[in-house]
This record gives sequence, C-alpha cells and structure tokens, in this order.
Amino acid sequence: MPETTKPLIVITYCPGCKWLLRSAWMGQELLSTFEEDLAGVTLSPSDSSGVFRVVSGETVLWDRGEEGGFPEIKELKKRVRDLLAPGRDLGHIDRTKG
Repeated sequence: MPETTKPLIVITYCPGCKWLLRSAWMGQELLSTFEEDLAGVTLSPSDSSGVFRVVSGETVLWDRGEEGGFPEIKELKKRVRDLLAPGRDLGHIDRTKG
C-alpha cells in the first residue's frame, strides 16, 4: 500500500449511546466534501460512555465533552477545511443569508 501524507480523520463515538449512525453520516459527509484531501475517515467505538470526538492526528476538531452536544455538519466541515486548506471555498456553507 502506498504511503500518503493526506490526513486521516478519526471519529470516536459511544456505541452504548447508539451514535454509530450519526458518526457514519458525518464521516460520509466529510468524505464527500474532502475525498481528494483525506486519506480516509475511521469510525472508532469508545470504551467510555458519552464520547463523541473528531480528530486528525493531534488536532481535536470536535469534542463533545468540551463543547457539548454534536457539531452541525457545516461547522465540522469548516473546521476540517481550516485544517486542510484554509483558503478553500465551501460554497453555500460559507455563504450567509443576506
């Protein structure tokens, strides 16, 4: 398998809380937006209750324990974009209603 310098996103979720489907949907959304920029998205069940965390390497993009709740997908995409390509336009996500 060839080595890649593209980042990997890891979504760690609480299986006891039934957050697998939410995690999979968020992973799908990230891959559909950043498929050329990411090595992949990995879903990882947590051993701890109530965990929902999105990381890339050492960078925490979202942590439910610190920020409370779940990210809106547009907020998560903005954070991934800011990590990967800060100048990239995300289209309608970056537009505000005037």
